[in-house]
Formats: sequence, structure tokens, C-alpha cells
Amino acid sequence: MAEHKYKFNITMTCGGCSGAVERVLKKLDGVKSYDVSLDTQTADIVTEESVDYSTVLEKIKKTGKKVNSGEADGVAQAV
Repeated sequence: MAEHKYKFNITMTCGGCSGAVERVLKKLDGVKSYDVSLDTQTADIVTEESVDYSTVLEKIKKTGKKVNSGEADGVAQAV
């Protein structure tokens, strides 16, 4: 089965911020894996083919964190 790889640059100032992003990704159906890094201010996410970029972006934005940039399968996307 095909999958998508998404990468987001997110402003996170503390462990609570990165934890909030991790919690919404853990609850999102179709997410196979994720790596949220406070040090690099990034979230790398692998999803099933059925999960689109905008769905993941909106879930991250609902945490109140600022998404600075995003990529879908290596291609820059609007945020």
C-alpha cells in the first residue's frame, strides 16, 4: 500500500508544545508513524495514502502552534 510522507516546521517552545502535536498525531486515524522534534522544530509524519496533507495540517494547527512550512512527499505546500 502506498503512503505519504509529510514534514512540517512548527514553532514549539517547550516539551508541552511538542507533546500537544504528538497527541493529535497519535489520535489521527491513518498515521503510521511520526517524529516530533523540539530541537529541530519539526514533525515528520508517515500516513496511509488516504490521509491528505490538509487533514494533517489542520490537526496540527488546532493545537495552537504556528506552522511555518510544510512538505508533502518532498514537495513544498501552502500552510
